[in-house]
Amino acid sequence: MKVVFLGSPAFAVPALVNLAAHDNIEVALVVTQPDRPAGRGRTLSPPPVKTASLELRLPVYQPETLREATAVEPLRDAAPDLLIVVAYGELLRRNVLELTPYGCLNVHPSLLPRYRGSSPIPAAILNGDRTTGVSIMKLVRKLDAGPIVAQVEAEVRPDDTTGSLSERLAEIAALTLPEVALRYVVGELPQVEQDDAVATITREWTTADAAIDWAQPAPAIERLVRAANPWPVAWTTDGETRLRVLASSLAAGGSLPGQTPGTVTTQDGTVIVATSEDWLRLDVVQPAGKRAMPATDWWRGTRRATAVLGASLAG
Repeated sequence: MKVVFLGSPAFAVPALVNLAAHDNIEVALVVTQPDRPAGRGRTLSPPPVKTASLELRLPVYQPETLREATAVEPLRDAAPDLLIVVAYGELLRRNVLELTPYGCLNVHPSLLPRYRGSSPIPAAILNGDRTTGVSIMKLVRKLDAGPIVAQVEAEVRPDDTTGSLSERLAEIAALTLPEVALRYVVGELPQVEQDDAVATITREWTTADAAIDWAQPAPAIERLVRAANPWPVAWTTDGETRLRVLASSLAAGGSLPGQTPGTVTTQDGTVIVATSEDWLRLDVVQPAGKRAMPATDWWRGTRRATAVLGASLAG
């Protein structure tokens, strides 16, 4: 079976590697996003899928967009039986979806129809789900609404961040995808229509979404910290400066009556912050302009007995 693979971020790399290694699959072309400026120097950096493709000696195509008919010609010239999409980064139009005899399969890191859209992994953590998974569906013109051909469940662990859960789901997708694709083209897998009535939608996160509201309960804030790691990273304010919170955990004991949410103190040598319910322990923080550090080092350096975080947010 000849396929064209469309993907860009690190999440897509394991799937590409496994497809390329399969004896019965030929990856005729890899389509990925153009090199983009990155880092403090804003130097052009290739997407992870391009780097992996070059290592695998696969042909790479990096159009700015696939909206124009001429941009699709290299895909057509590759004469694939099937397109496979894993986090490519552009909504595909009919001229792409109808390019091959068997259409296009898409990998989505949730148990559809739950968490359609761009942020399904942080959504699962933020909402306290114990289970998520990977769905492989036929791509249609409506966002993540195509019929499902395979699903694999996965545990959301209590200490999962978006980073760790993404890596695990990427491996599950990689292990599942080759055989699913082969069985799909020979008609061995039923296509199960999604129930739009129970679908939920996620949107792309922004830095504002990662702002900590200390008036929320400690468990909700702890989930936010994990969901926002590695990006955009949960944050609060310490006076007029921003403090990023990279890791936290639930502290023992309830909040003191009348304690202002955001109040910082220490408990058994750890740094804890009052919330609307219980205390949250800060484990790793990053003050503005400095490196990430244990919260105890940060607090010791402030030389304060107490403080209230997030005061400027409330104002």
